[in-house]
Formats: sequence, C-alpha cells, structure tokens
Amino acid sequence: MSRQPRKQRKLLYTAPLHKRRKWIAAHLADDLILKYKRRSLPVIKGDTVKVMRGDFKGYVGKVRSVDTKKGRLEVEGVVITKVDGKKVPRPVHASNVVITKLNLTDPWRRKKLEEGLPEEVKKEIEKEAEEQIKELAEEEAMAEEEMEETEEMEEEEITEEVEEEKEEVAEEAKEEKEEEEVTEEGEEEAGEEAEEEAKEEAKDLKEKKDGE
Repeated sequence: MSRQPRKQRKLLYTAPLHKRRKWIAAHLADDLILKYKRRSLPVIKGDTVKVMRGDFKGYVGKVRSVDTKKGRLEVEGVVITKVDGKKVPRPVHASNVVITKLNLTDPWRRKKLEEGLPEEVKKEIEKEAEEQIKELAEEEAMAEEEMEETEEMEEEEITEEVEEEKEEVAEEAKEEKEEEEVTEEGEEEAGEEAEEEAKEEAKDLKEKKDGE
C-alpha cells in the first residue's frame, strides 16, 4: 500500500461502502474497554455517544443515523438553528465521539463482542441485550400509538373540514335560492306595476277619446 497522501485520499474517497462502514468507528469509554477488552468499535444507530470535540463538546446522546458515505453521525439533540428558525441535525464525525453505551440488539454484534470473553461477561451482555430489546419494543409500540393518534386526529380534522365545506355549500345554495326568490318576486311586482300602468294609460286614452 502506498504512503503518498494523494493515493491515501483517493483510497478514502473511492472506497466501497462495506469498507467505509468499518472505518466509521469510535473509541469506547474506559469502563467499556475494560469490560469488552476492545479499544474501539464501528458506531451504529442506537449507540450512546459523548461528543469530545467541537461546539457540542461534552454532550451525550443516542445516535439517530449513520451516514456511511460522509462518515458522519446524527446524534439526538445535536442540532443547529437555521436563519429561518428551522432546527436541523448537526453531523458529527465519528472520530470526535466516544461510545459510552453500546446498542446490543444486533445478535451478530453480540456474537462478535462475546468472542474471548468470560462466561460472566457474556451473561451480562445477554441480559443487557434483553433489556434493550424490551425497551426498543416499548418505544416502537409507543411510536405506533402516536402514529395512530396522529392519523385519527388528521382524519377528524379532514372530516370536520368536509362538514364545514358542506355547510358552506349548503348556505351558499340557500342564499342563491333566496336571491332567486327575491328576484322572482321583484319581477312579479314589476310585471304587476307594468300591467297597472298599462291599464291606467288605456283608461286615460279612453277618457280622452270620450271627451272628444
């Protein structure tokens, strides 16, 4: 492998995703190093990390997503406010964080972690994994309930809007009908007045003829 910087950069920017994924790794906290006998691990969604450098130094949060192409993480709560007031995630490079708690819901990851560890530690890992899986199931259930409530509220709002539109249409139709009735009454009155005027004119003409 070449040591030239240009070739190293080219390798970094043209590497396939399965290799880049392994490079998005972070150091473990001291207690995790002692427990798992490892210094670092690839970061995955659900890991709890502590930001060690930058504007958010010292912040601890869960990893929301991992951008394999850019080598960046989205950490819960690490956001910036745009000029228009909208809050957006502030990507953090994996080298700027330390993993303080591992996501053990992935059986393949657990298997790799347990290699070479004593039985006591393996049991602790399995127990912690069960708790995390249970918490994840509860979170998913709560999220589904929230989604259902949101959908119900949206349906109610749509129903209310439809009913309001129907009422508006009915009122408009009623007003148009009243206007038509008023117009018809006005036309009838105008016709009656015209008939009376014609009768009076005919009467006047007859009187004039009789006078002559």
